[in-house]
Amino acid sequence: MSRSRQPPLVTGISPNEGIPWTKVTIRGENLGTGPADLIGLTICGHNCLLTAEWMSASKIVCRVGQAKNDKGDIIVTTKSGGKGTSTVSFKLLKPEKIGILDQSAVWVDEMNYYDMRTDRNKGIPPLSLRPANPLGIEIEKGKFPQKDLEMLFPGMSADFTSENFSAAWYLIENHSNTSFEQLKMAITHLKRQANKKSEGSLAYVKGGLSTFFEAQDALSAIHQKLEADGTEKVEGSMTQKLENVLNRASNTADTLFQEVLGRKDKADSTRNALNVLQRFKFLFNLPLNIERNIQKGDYDVVINDYEKAKSLFGKTEVQVFKKYYAEVETRIEALRELLLEKLLETPSTLHDQKRYIRYLSDLHAPGDPAWQCIGAQHRWILQLMHGCREGCVRDLKAWRCKTPHRVAFVEKLTKLVLSQLPNFWKLWISYVNGSLFSETAEKSGHIERSKNVRQRQNDFKKMIQEVMQCLVKLVRGALLPLGAAEGGGRQLGGWEGKAELSGPWLAHVIQTLRLTYESLAALEIPNDLLQTIQDLVLDLRVRCVLVTLQHTAEDIKRLAEKEDWVVDSEGLTSLPCRFERCVVLSLQSLRGVLECKPGEASVFQHPKTQEEVCQLSINIMQVFIYCLEQLSTKPDADVDTAHLSVDVSSPDLFGSIHEDFSLTSEQRLLIVLSNCCYLERHTFLNIAEHFEKHNFQGIEKITQVSMASLKDLDQRLFESYIELKADPIVGSLEPGIYAGYFDWRDCLPPTGVRNYLKEALVNIIAVHAEVFTVSKDLVPRVLSRVVEAVSEELSRLMQCVSSFSRNGALQARLEICTLRDTVAAHLTLESRSSFKQALEALPQLSSGADRKLLEELLSRVKSGMHLQLACFQAAPPPAVKT
Repeated sequence: MSRSRQPPLVTGISPNEGIPWTKVTIRGENLGTGPADLIGLTICGHNCLLTAEWMSASKIVCRVGQAKNDKGDIIVTTKSGGKGTSTVSFKLLKPEKIGILDQSAVWVDEMNYYDMRTDRNKGIPPLSLRPANPLGIEIEKGKFPQKDLEMLFPGMSADFTSENFSAAWYLIENHSNTSFEQLKMAITHLKRQANKKSEGSLAYVKGGLSTFFEAQDALSAIHQKLEADGTEKVEGSMTQKLENVLNRASNTADTLFQEVLGRKDKADSTRNALNVLQRFKFLFNLPLNIERNIQKGDYDVVINDYEKAKSLFGKTEVQVFKKYYAEVETRIEALRELLLEKLLETPSTLHDQKRYIRYLSDLHAPGDPAWQCIGAQHRWILQLMHGCREGCVRDLKAWRCKTPHRVAFVEKLTKLVLSQLPNFWKLWISYVNGSLFSETAEKSGHIERSKNVRQRQNDFKKMIQEVMQCLVKLVRGALLPLGAAEGGGRQLGGWEGKAELSGPWLAHVIQTLRLTYESLAALEIPNDLLQTIQDLVLDLRVRCVLVTLQHTAEDIKRLAEKEDWVVDSEGLTSLPCRFERCVVLSLQSLRGVLECKPGEASVFQHPKTQEEVCQLSINIMQVFIYCLEQLSTKPDADVDTAHLSVDVSSPDLFGSIHEDFSLTSEQRLLIVLSNCCYLERHTFLNIAEHFEKHNFQGIEKITQVSMASLKDLDQRLFESYIELKADPIVGSLEPGIYAGYFDWRDCLPPTGVRNYLKEALVNIIAVHAEVFTVSKDLVPRVLSRVVEAVSEELSRLMQCVSSFSRNGALQARLEICTLRDTVAAHLTLESRSSFKQALEALPQLSSGADRKLLEELLSRVKSGMHLQLACFQAAPPPAVKT
């Protein structure tokens, strides 16, 4: 066995101060025999082993990390020499703020540049920073300590971009040695910079002066073109010629009029005749004019002419006038039918609907055209909604978009409702307040419509309810086919054979329906008419929670495949953390679904839902417990040990196991047991807190059932491991005691413990080593049970001996006391009782010489095996689980 080397000693470091990530050279003695021998390097308390480069036994090169201490030692640890010491120390400096124009002795990474505006490192390009030297003069860093400056200016900052900027601090820190003349130059520089910013629009005009000249030339050219075209009033222009012609025409007209005035009597009679002819001409030409205006769409002109004719000839007794007035009525009746047909056409805008209703009202159309329009619009909306469903079902097989087909259908359906229902609702409001009808309507007609409105309110409410129910049924048929009514199941089918939507997609649909509800509520539609949408959202929220929990259980079931059996210093693998992360992410995805919007009820308001969620949550826990059980019994060939890390000699510093190492069933049991302990102490409690944070019900039941299942698995695995380890040791005691025809009544004086006891101790030590390798916390629990089994068997064997000789009793007492004293740190009440019974079965020591000999032999045995028995000297933790 080679002599151990001296511990490392650090005698120098260069440089002895610097900012984080400074490259330093460490010099000293016994710094390792090679790169593999170097197992630890800390500077100022920070682990720098990852960047360490071993050069020789007296030289190591590394980079300083982000240490917390301002000043500290350099500690080197090697396998050959252990943890070393240091005669020098390193001082860690804070990084300086470096501007884009400042000189720097090191390269400044653009991707991690110091942001002077936010006073922290940030991944921004340096060109986006403000200039680091606002005065424009050379910066001369003073030697004033930073702490003194902070005390002089409490709550202030030397960063000129900070809200708490202190000019005095900035000048003391950067220009303490600057002359007064240079500071005057700096003021001039600042003013010049400010003037550049204040020039503003003037500089813009100067820069674009050529553009203004081009615009002036263009305006001049347009002016010249207008003059050339004669649009200016100048002599000889087109405008002047036209004026002359008009003046001559005016003079000629005046001459002609003078001639007419000379015949006053004839003119008066002619004028009266023309007035009468003109009055009759209106009636005679009215049918033709009505047809022409209808073709043009000038319905206002037609209505005005009809009102005028009705007032003039509505009660005439002249047969000719009656005949022509009857023709006018025929044309007006055709117009009423045309307007009613246009009113009931779909699709149609609210503006056109109001216009046609006013026309029909002015024409005194029979019935209630406005209500007919409302009914037609209602039927049109229902037709569009059913057509949307049929079209989406028809395109189901050809759908290739990433968005699920049913989600796209809900989005399309809600968009359709939001595009049609507002106009429908506004049409009803206009119908109620009378703005649909002509402002010149008769008072009696207004009273009659008021009566109709009161009668129509219930009918319109049923229409809105029917639209809402249709929307809800179509969405339920697509997303919740099992929850659809039996009577409408066939009508709303067509989505069969499709997998259920996942939790995120259901959450997306819920958000879509919530926005739809908010948009409809903004129209001031009564809440009782929108209650069906709220009920649908609640059902979808419940379904989303259930589906998410089911999928979470499926994901957790697959976690066993990701077990890599990499054990950390606490004896844990990544599996418990993966499990907790999976559950937490699942609950976080439900945050928006569980949150109650205004007017919404809690997801957990129904006891049935509470029970289902509770059972699914328990199932999640039990699925993971089942995964652990499967992993504990997994065949050796299926275990991945390529990355398993175990180091028996140093439980806190795990090294890589040899490539040929295979994980035994006992080691698997230990790793799973260690994970079970962590789950019981931490993971399950953390998950229960997350359940409570999201307002889950029945958390106590979830925790209680999960803990019971976990403890049951833990106990079964523990008993299996004890059976694997304790039975061979117990079984070897009796054959070992009586090997070589040993007889307690006839044996030689004792000189030490026999081989069977040494073999039992070695086997117990092997169990200790195996358990300690995985988890130190499991050592007391396992060894106490193993010791109980061994002591119980030893007590039984001693009680079965019929008689002992003096030497035999001394030999037996020596072996029992050796075993008891060796494992004293792991004795329990049961094992102490067994050892006591074993000793009571022996004859008492008759003389002091025997007792002295026993003590000497015990001391000799312990001294001879002190190295092997050292593992039993550690004190057990306060609470030992048995």
